[in-house]
Amino acid sequence: MSSRNRAAANQSPPLVGHNVITSDRALAEAVTRHAGAVVVDDLVELGAAAGTAEAREHGRLANRHEPELTTYDRFGNRIDEVVFHPSWHWLMGRAVGFGLQAAPWEQQAEGSTTAHVRRAAGFMAWSHTDPAHGCPISMTYAAVPALRVDERLAKEWTPALAATAYDPGIRPVAEKGGALAGMGMTEKQGGSDVRANVTEARPTSTEGEYTLHGHKWFTSAPMNDVFLMLAQAPDGLTCFVVPRALPDGSRNALDIVRLKDKLGNRANASAELELDGTVAMRLGDEGRGVRTIIEMVAATRLDCVLGSTALMRHSLNEAAWHVAHRSAFGGLLVDKPLMQNVVADLQVEVEAATALAVRLAAAVDASDDPHEAALRRIALPLAKFWVCKRTPGFVAEALECLGGNGYVEDSGLPLRYREAPLNSVWEGSGNVNALDVLRALGREPEVLSAWITEVGQARGGDERLDRAVEETLGLLGDAGAAEVGARRLAGRMAACLQGSLLVRFAPAEVSDAFCSSRLGTTYDGTYGTLTAPVSDLRAIVDRATPVPA
Repeated sequence: MSSRNRAAANQSPPLVGHNVITSDRALAEAVTRHAGAVVVDDLVELGAAAGTAEAREHGRLANRHEPELTTYDRFGNRIDEVVFHPSWHWLMGRAVGFGLQAAPWEQQAEGSTTAHVRRAAGFMAWSHTDPAHGCPISMTYAAVPALRVDERLAKEWTPALAATAYDPGIRPVAEKGGALAGMGMTEKQGGSDVRANVTEARPTSTEGEYTLHGHKWFTSAPMNDVFLMLAQAPDGLTCFVVPRALPDGSRNALDIVRLKDKLGNRANASAELELDGTVAMRLGDEGRGVRTIIEMVAATRLDCVLGSTALMRHSLNEAAWHVAHRSAFGGLLVDKPLMQNVVADLQVEVEAATALAVRLAAAVDASDDPHEAALRRIALPLAKFWVCKRTPGFVAEALECLGGNGYVEDSGLPLRYREAPLNSVWEGSGNVNALDVLRALGREPEVLSAWITEVGQARGGDERLDRAVEETLGLLGDAGAAEVGARRLAGRMAACLQGSLLVRFAPAEVSDAFCSSRLGTTYDGTYGTLTAPVSDLRAIVDRATPVPA
């Protein structure tokens, strides 16, 4: 028989047909803990859709056929449009329809106490289809708390940003069933140092209106309807709302120079912009631009944690599924003790990231509580630093579980590997977030109290955690080494938070494995070096393996 007619032997079947919500025990348990089983039930439809072969194929096609910039129409008119493959619109339509953009802010305003936990779980689950389209979804989510600085602008834009209708195309917001937001903060000369921005904002004769003159070096989602941008007004750095289309239907003077040729996130468009007479409305007072975007930064940092956790979860799903079906050296890979150690170690990492991610979302739901607000202030940069920083190595280890099969594009893991560094760069690199931890500790004493209270809830549950907390508090006493040791401090504080959550809520074998490794004295960061009994490893592996619906 010709080889082309033979079925491939000893290959795992495609990972499709599982419910991404209910088969992820750590996620379902965390959501139930913070929001109740009814929220898990509410997400079953989303989880089922995310696990289908159809969704997987749309994710593949959206990345295979990258967005294209059309600068002029056939008549020579400047249009600056970004054209996407239909699969991109399929993914976006469902993400918006499931309310993963700005809908939770409106739901919270209407009395919901679980909207952000629901959205966090849905965002992580839907990211399994494709991580790139999460960018405009996240930007839209993050824009709303910043817009609340100005009641008039919030009333103009929030209903459309929170709407669950996906309505692409450049038209005035009043004519659209739903809208999406983007961001244009950084410039060539400054990057994360936005105070170095040189784009100029010139007041017009209309109250609150300016024109912008300058450039933006890295603008997220240039196809969206409205952007938040920073520019230098007469009294200093100021935040502005920049619509893509003006109320009269004309297009704002927003020229797309080129799309970025990025390492990953290629299904999404990121652009360089030139601004010359671009109409903008001031958001907040002149000179208060950084303060105005603080809540936006917090929301995007949360999504960095959610996105990285989702990348880890999806990569582990592929690895655990593969080893459960692939035989080598006389048996299934999943029955080999060393492979069990690797997969179990990866699952411990995901459990810790998931517990912390959902806990942060719960803090957003309870933002009126002083403890929750203080905890969110310190835990967001901690988690952003720690979880996002650990994701690239994690994805590489999961990819290796598939061997050569994981190194080819068909597996989907090379795409995840290219995506893995993004969230550690976006919204402040590792250094920026570690230094923000120091800034918060130095200026806001309540945040340290919130951290101590949170980790203290597990006191006595594991002596290794107790010891790690004491050692971490000792790091705070060395003021002279504060900045040079900021990464070490941030990592230890984040790991203690994760340990506290796992000791309180995770199965004993999971919390024991975490505390003996991440909080132990000999941990070197290499996956597959747990010292847990084989029976515990197998129990943890079982939690990692997707269950078909």
